[in-house]
Amino acid sequence: MNYVHSDLRREAAPDPAIEHEAPPADAPEKRGGWRGWLLGLGVLFVLAAALAFGGYRSYSQNLQAVAATQQRRDAVPTLRVQAVRASGEYVAVSLPATTSAFSVANIFARASGYIDKRNVDIGDHVKEGQLLVQIVAPELDHQIAQAKATLAQLEATVQQTQANKELARVTWGRDSPLVDKGWVTPQQGTIDVQTLKAQEAAVGVAEANAAAQRAQIQVLTQQKAYQRVVAPFDGVITQRNVDVGTLVQADAVSGTFMFTIMQSNVIRTQVFVPQDQAFGLAPGVDAVVHVPEIPGRTFPGTVTRIADALQPGTRTLLTEVDIPNPDGALTPGIYCTIELHIPRKTPSLVVSADAIIFNADGPQVAVVEGGVVHLRKISIARDLGKQIEVRDGVRDGDQVILNPPVDLVEGKKVQVRPSDAKS
Repeated sequence: MNYVHSDLRREAAPDPAIEHEAPPADAPEKRGGWRGWLLGLGVLFVLAAALAFGGYRSYSQNLQAVAATQQRRDAVPTLRVQAVRASGEYVAVSLPATTSAFSVANIFARASGYIDKRNVDIGDHVKEGQLLVQIVAPELDHQIAQAKATLAQLEATVQQTQANKELARVTWGRDSPLVDKGWVTPQQGTIDVQTLKAQEAAVGVAEANAAAQRAQIQVLTQQKAYQRVVAPFDGVITQRNVDVGTLVQADAVSGTFMFTIMQSNVIRTQVFVPQDQAFGLAPGVDAVVHVPEIPGRTFPGTVTRIADALQPGTRTLLTEVDIPNPDGALTPGIYCTIELHIPRKTPSLVVSADAIIFNADGPQVAVVEGGVVHLRKISIARDLGKQIEVRDGVRDGDQVILNPPVDLVEGKKVQVRPSDAKS
């Protein structure tokens, strides 16, 4: 038995020569198949891991988005608010205007002659009664002298007729008793009476002639006074058409035009106030003039005259405002802006322009009551730029949200802080 087993072990022992023999030809193909299978399995594992990671990440992002949405939905934002206030007693209306002189006078010659003196020129400020020019007319002096001589003759005639009247009165007084006694004929008495009446009429004619001559002398004297051309009021000379030696003619139609003078101590402005702002406008309303070229100064005045009817084409009310101008800072003909302080006739409320919401439902504001938002429709009366005047929709003291967010809805809860608080 032992021999048998030893034989078997010898038969089972590998032959050294056989160990170093080359492997079979199909061995590499078997090992390459196992490697490909392992590589594919690894790729599938990586893809599965990537898909699992992507799905987890997407799931996490969705959870975060849902959480953020829920947080935003449940969060109570803090928004700025401002109180609605009632409008003031006056409406400030700014309108364009042009200044003009309070009075303008064109000076014409009232006496014919030559300019002897000219004391003013364009731009000179003059006082009332100041001599502008002196006109000389020697023939007028001769006419006055002749008229005075004629008056002396007529006055002498008056004295002569008065003396004749006195003589006739004395004669009739002497003859009247004689006529009554029959010592003088009645015819003589009639002659004496008619002579007295004739002398009385002659005295009336002589006195009338003397009065007419005196009136003529007054006309000539007035023409003599017109040789002195004086300023009718305080003002400034804006036009001059004569010089020394110029011949001027006195005529009501074609008289010589010499000067234009404007009164500048008071400036007048005309402004057309629109219909929606004209109610409440009346004489005495305060006004302020602003001139762009004089930014650091205002010129107060008052409304002095208004038209009783609106212009049918423009629906505006013609209004005149007088502005005191003692130092002459304002000149006629300049562009300006006039601000009228008109008493308010219809009450309104003032809302910040930042609080207005414009959408398909019309203008609205978001009012906060008890921490809850309420959207209210409003009617706009006037747009003042940074502020809006509204007729209805809000009450005095309501808290309106400034710069409301687009997602603001009715019933949303908010926290508020005053508009003057710093962010």
